[in-house]
Amino acid sequence: MDHNEATQQMAVERYLLGELKPDLRDAFEEHAFDCPECAVDLRAGAAFIGAAKVELPKIAEASAALRKPEIIRPTKKKMDWQSWLRPAFAVPVFAALLALVAYQNLDTIPALRKAESEPSILPSTAFHAGTRGAAHASVQADRTKGAALSIELPQESGYASFAFDLYDPQGKQLWTRTVTASRAGSDGDGTVSLVIPGSGLTQGSYPLAIIGIDSKGARTEIDRRILDVHFDDER
Repeated sequence: MDHNEATQQMAVERYLLGELKPDLRDAFEEHAFDCPECAVDLRAGAAFIGAAKVELPKIAEASAALRKPEIIRPTKKKMDWQSWLRPAFAVPVFAALLALVAYQNLDTIPALRKAESEPSILPSTAFHAGTRGAAHASVQADRTKGAALSIELPQESGYASFAFDLYDPQGKQLWTRTVTASRAGSDGDGTVSLVIPGSGLTQGSYPLAIIGIDSKGARTEIDRRILDVHFDDER
């Protein structure tokens, strides 16, 4: 997926609403990691939804207090945040949304774009795959840009591709990426560069499984590293 396709398909909005099919979601995530514009739009959209979920209940309560008393009938259905956009709350809700949009346009989004455009160096952690025993590697991460890895893969291994599965400290898969063997060897030394997104990362230890995949799809774990992630402001 390129940026034009992402824009035409409203991928940012559909991603935030959970409306993308798995294949499109994976394609968009891969695109967003390398697209500054989509990355900014994602963070701005997430901030907007977060602010809306906090402010809209307050507006709904204030609007209900101003209406005349009426008989409250028992209901089994709990109001979710999307129901606040029904006609009864339309005027105050959309006024609040306009205020949030104005705030984003005047403050949040410009700040994000400025931070995105400013030159920065993301430190890369390098290691050679193939060491057994779940060795530890210290990884310096950025809360926005994430963590960069430079992994030297086994040469002439016979694998068609390699998968990189990252798990959180509780053992739940957090992120995955697959690269072809030809891409991994494009620099001539079998090194592949990966950027793990900063969203979702906190200071802690993250297991990374490196898996070789042959032409028939059989998977073999060739390395497992424990990435000890830290941030400069948490040292």
